[in-house]
Amino acid sequence: MNEKIGNIAGAMWTALNENGAMNAKDLKKAAKIKTDKEMFLAMGWLLREDKLVVTEEGKDMTVVLK
Repeated sequence: MNEKIGNIAGAMWTALNENGAMNAKDLKKAAKIKTDKEMFLAMGWLLREDKLVVTEEGKDMTVVLK
């Protein structure tokens, strides 16, 4: 599971690097992530590595690379 989530985190990083700030729905689509669980695990991975900034406005979440 660690390797799978690491790969998804890499795809997420690449999508953010190419597109800039994205909301969670667009990021999931751009990184071709299948489930919310995978997305949030990968997001946690990148947050732990201090590579993301996540902001929340109401129900919307925006994710951007540091």
